[in-house]
Amino acid sequence: MFRRKFWLSLALTVPIVVTSHMVMDWFGYSLDFPGLSLIGPVLGTIVFGYGGWPFLAGAVSEIRDRAPGMMLLISMAITVAYAASLATSLGGFDLDFWWELAALVTVMLLGHWQEMKAIGQAQGALAALAALLPDQADRVAAGGDVERVPVAELRVGDTVLVRSGGRVPADGRIVDGVAELDESMITGESRPVARGVGDRVVAGTVATDSALRVRVDAVGDDTALAGIGRLVAQAQQAGGRAQVLADRFAAMLFYVATAVAAVTFGVWWLLGDLSGAVVRTVTVLVIACPHALGLAIPLVIALSTAVAARAGILVKDRLALERMRTVDAVLFDKTGTLTKGAHTVTGIAAVPGETEDDVLRLAAAVEADSEHPLARAIVAVADRRGLRASARDFRSLTGRGVRAVVDDVAYAVGGPSLLRELHAEVPADLRHTAGQWSRRGAAVLHLLRLPEGGAPQVVGAFALEDEVRPEARQAITQLREQGIRKIVMITGDARPVAEAVAADLGFRPGVDEVFAEVLPADKDRAVAELQARGLRVAMVGDGVNDAPALARADVGIAIGAGTDVAIESAGVVLASSDPRGVLGVIRLSRASYRKMIQNLGWAAGYNIVAIPLAAGVLAWTGFTLSPAVGAILMSASTIVVALNAQLLRTVRLTAQ
Repeated sequence: MFRRKFWLSLALTVPIVVTSHMVMDWFGYSLDFPGLSLIGPVLGTIVFGYGGWPFLAGAVSEIRDRAPGMMLLISMAITVAYAASLATSLGGFDLDFWWELAALVTVMLLGHWQEMKAIGQAQGALAALAALLPDQADRVAAGGDVERVPVAELRVGDTVLVRSGGRVPADGRIVDGVAELDESMITGESRPVARGVGDRVVAGTVATDSALRVRVDAVGDDTALAGIGRLVAQAQQAGGRAQVLADRFAAMLFYVATAVAAVTFGVWWLLGDLSGAVVRTVTVLVIACPHALGLAIPLVIALSTAVAARAGILVKDRLALERMRTVDAVLFDKTGTLTKGAHTVTGIAAVPGETEDDVLRLAAAVEADSEHPLARAIVAVADRRGLRASARDFRSLTGRGVRAVVDDVAYAVGGPSLLRELHAEVPADLRHTAGQWSRRGAAVLHLLRLPEGGAPQVVGAFALEDEVRPEARQAITQLREQGIRKIVMITGDARPVAEAVAADLGFRPGVDEVFAEVLPADKDRAVAELQARGLRVAMVGDGVNDAPALARADVGIAIGAGTDVAIESAGVVLASSDPRGVLGVIRLSRASYRKMIQNLGWAAGYNIVAIPLAAGVLAWTGFTLSPAVGAILMSASTIVVALNAQLLRTVRLTAQ
């Protein structure tokens, strides 16, 4: 709308300016033809009514809402200019004002057009999210046939075929196939991630190298992508303390400008310069339009939210994001945040006469049919090394371990309970190694050979630990570089396990802190304790068991929630499981706050300097501002604010 009105108003303004007697005097030319005197009044009235209509309508709304602001100021300026110009054309006044009125409206329309364009580009993040979903999906029918259907027709329980290079049409789990998925549009992670049977996939991600079959478990508004879209929309519409300050300043500016305009008119009228009084009054009203002020905060909010969404940072609460810049302690939940939340084999030991590969091959064969997470970890390592053997007569020993026959020999894998039950003796070297593993918090399993008629023989042992994320160490180092005073870890694990993880992560004794053996219900007490010491705390957790702590913290950050973006307790949601995303939140908070303050300072400072000049305080030196020049300066200030906000696009949020 503003674009259309701008171009038509500009086309009408050109002849008004060219035929203005003031402009002709400036440039030393003259025009004289029938109807010359009507160009200004006729075209100027059209510009006022057509181009000025959005401002006049906005002024009525502000009056109705009792919230005077930018539109009312603009309307007052163009109405006074129009009334004075019309009176001049009717012979009741001596002020040719049409060209300045037309230029004023045209410049205002240009400013609003650029403002709407900038905000529209930022809000284009929502359209970009929506565009990630394909329009069609390949649904696998009961008989195995593949049919092409609109995505809107998919239902929970359907199986869809995702071809190589195709987008996943709905959230679900892989039931067949292995592929590298590009999840950058959801998590901000640039590298493809391997996904296989049983893994969860998110609508909008791309299978880069192979086809998959996915069973749908969420469609439409229930998908992660839809949830992300809702969060982006809510965040772009939300305000904060800086926005409240800007709104108050804009309202105050209206009253100040109105008072200054009235005083300006009165003073110059008393000095005997009625034409000058009108010109300077209009200029004051134009200069005071809080255009830049009105754009200063909303544009930063819209841009920062869009930039964050593309990096996998979803802002639910603008106040939480503003507070993040002041945080001096970051409290991490251990499992699933600093660690992967799944055990992996970190050590293998074998008795003399056996190799580690032999021990791993036999243990993986025994554990092959077990669903226990520790068993899955052993089997996964053996698979990666290509060490598999077949087993028979598998039997689960509840609470103790498993047993099976491999190469016609019975074997068992289990923990201390199995050793006690079988009265098995652990060789000294193996016992020493296992003791070291246990002291650092690892779970220890033993492989036993069970010869017929003979005593059980311990032939090997495994250390299994919740693996620390490699990126977690980098996150902690970089948080310290960002000025975070204290890193804290909280976990329900035993103290030795927690201390071992903390040491692995490089926690500083006496500075950083570990809360161990903490129940989920008591995690918020740890947050309260840190806050009682005067620390401003950001809590980082998975958003499930950590909900009370996330809610109590100064900033709650839910991590790894790309498929569960509806976490209510967190103010910020990280779509990926990379703890380095917390650094992105800090950088975003500091950068967006800095831009808000810069924009507010520029907009406020511009008015403080420009309003007195518009009122004519330097007229005695020969320096005055016309309304058209005032409109150009006002629009220039808006452009400065918009360009400054655009610099947010250069802030690096994703991990390197």
